[in-house]
Amino acid sequence: MSPLHLQKTLLLLPLLFLTLLHHSAWAKVEVQVEESVEAYLGDSAQITCLYNFTDVESEPRLVMIQWFVRVSGSSSRIRIFYGDGDQQIVDNNTDYSGRIEVTSDGRESKLSIQDVRLQDEREFLCQINGLSAGNAEGRTHLRVFATPEAPLIEGVSSGISVTNELPSKVASCETRNGFPKPNITWYRNGSPLNSEPGHVNVLILVTRDSSGFFSVQSTLEYKVLKEDKDSQFTCELSFFVPGAIRTAESSSVNVTVHYPTTMVELWKDSPQGLVKEGETVELRCQGDGNPPQPFTFSREQELDVDLESSHGDVLTLSPVSRKDSGIYQCRPLDSEGNSDVKGEMQLTVHYLDPAVVVPKESEVMLRGEELTATCNALSSLKTSTVWYKDGKHVGTGNTLHLKDATYQTTGEYICEVTVPSLPALHTSGSVNIIVQGGPQLVGSDQDVQLEEAAGRTVNLSCEARGRPLPSLSWSLSSSQSYQEVVSRSNDHEALSVVSVLVTADFSAVCNASNDLGTESKTFSIRAIPRLTSATPFSPEGSGIIIVVIILSLLLLAILGSVLYFLHKKGKIPCGRSGKQEITKEKTTKDDIVVEMKSTTKTEDTVLLKAVNGDKPNDQ
Repeated sequence: MSPLHLQKTLLLLPLLFLTLLHHSAWAKVEVQVEESVEAYLGDSAQITCLYNFTDVESEPRLVMIQWFVRVSGSSSRIRIFYGDGDQQIVDNNTDYSGRIEVTSDGRESKLSIQDVRLQDEREFLCQINGLSAGNAEGRTHLRVFATPEAPLIEGVSSGISVTNELPSKVASCETRNGFPKPNITWYRNGSPLNSEPGHVNVLILVTRDSSGFFSVQSTLEYKVLKEDKDSQFTCELSFFVPGAIRTAESSSVNVTVHYPTTMVELWKDSPQGLVKEGETVELRCQGDGNPPQPFTFSREQELDVDLESSHGDVLTLSPVSRKDSGIYQCRPLDSEGNSDVKGEMQLTVHYLDPAVVVPKESEVMLRGEELTATCNALSSLKTSTVWYKDGKHVGTGNTLHLKDATYQTTGEYICEVTVPSLPALHTSGSVNIIVQGGPQLVGSDQDVQLEEAAGRTVNLSCEARGRPLPSLSWSLSSSQSYQEVVSRSNDHEALSVVSVLVTADFSAVCNASNDLGTESKTFSIRAIPRLTSATPFSPEGSGIIIVVIILSLLLLAILGSVLYFLHKKGKIPCGRSGKQEITKEKTTKDDIVVEMKSTTKTEDTVLLKAVNGDKPNDQ
């Protein structure tokens, strides 16, 4: 105790003595405090100490309040505050000098601690001295909380084999700087993992640094199964906070699980669809083991011969032929004689041989004959055959029938063979058909009748087909002369056009002939006198024609007037209500006949006459 405190105490002794004499009965003091107070690291904490006196006459007027803290790991205590009716003193040279503040109002004393530290996790004592009423104290435990860092999980990088007899390390989880000590729980696919001998082991390492913070490291050892290749492992951190428990979950990790191959699959990776000769085929083999194992390939027909693979799991065949068809197998390289672990598949290489056409190349036939051509191509699949001539479809199927051959039958016939289920397979063949025979004149009329004005020139055309190529010649009657203006031919057609000056009626004969026959065509030409030579054109003749046309129109107008007049007189009934009849038994002078005739001439004649031969009267 300091000299100042001692002096003040000596001064208070007489007062205390008088107070004791004044009371005839003794008073008693009671203290109430909280069992514990919680606060975050760095925050402020407040501890309240309630007190009262039980006295039949009166309460003492003098109270001394002291606050103490328990020394960690010891039963001793250190005072940190003293107060009475005259003074409030915070003790020096303690951990709380400058960090605490005490307020009292006669019923309670409140201790406020600023900047709470981990060392403040201890017991605080509130002591009330009521002099004649005695003294009492209350004890409160201050709990300090520091939120730890988020959990950090790390999975093992190497693979774990399912054949390991003991649990293997799967992952580790660590958290730092927590207070009080946090806990770590492991989860697999969301389900907690508890320690289980021979299957699950959890190793915990707890450290505390010089500042008092806890760090926890947890290691999970687990006996993996093949199903764990897709499992997700997480760790969950649980820690205390004022009035509650909180959790924080780590990210998930997946471990590589090694397990032997128990099933193998072999399939054609390329090309897609059916395989044809000449393509490159890749067969791929895959097993369910991990890590993937290389494979050996073989054919069922040659099991003792291993086929070379380029990447361990792919067998390349290039280019393939029908001989490569068969059953292929693959086995893991580490199968250790387990022949049941294998994959196999049937490979079929499809083909289409070149088309064979009968007859070959070319065939000569006579006009009117028949011919049957065939086109066949050996294939592993169903084929379709179509025949074409000059780009046009002429037949379907492997057989082509040609009946009653004509010169139009001549030409190249192409058969195209395709495989509907594999369009990439196709082939073709051809045959050249040559039709021979006597000449055949083009045109349906063998005798042609023509009329032409005398003095003009007429062109006569004659075209013939045949093989061998026919020759064309002309013969004219009446010593008519002609001039050939067109003459052309190809391998089986000939054309001749002659020009003849018409002076009189004549006939012309076109003769077509070759080694196999002769055919002719006759042209009969009748000469017509030209109008320009018999009646020369003159303005007077043209005028006469115009006058005749005008007179005809006038007569038609007069006829219309007469008919209208007769209708007005009632001699011609109008519809069925008319009262007059017209009979054929009588005729009068007033009956008029109009006759219009046309001749082969270029002029029209209109004749108007009376039935009695008299001239009609003008109306």
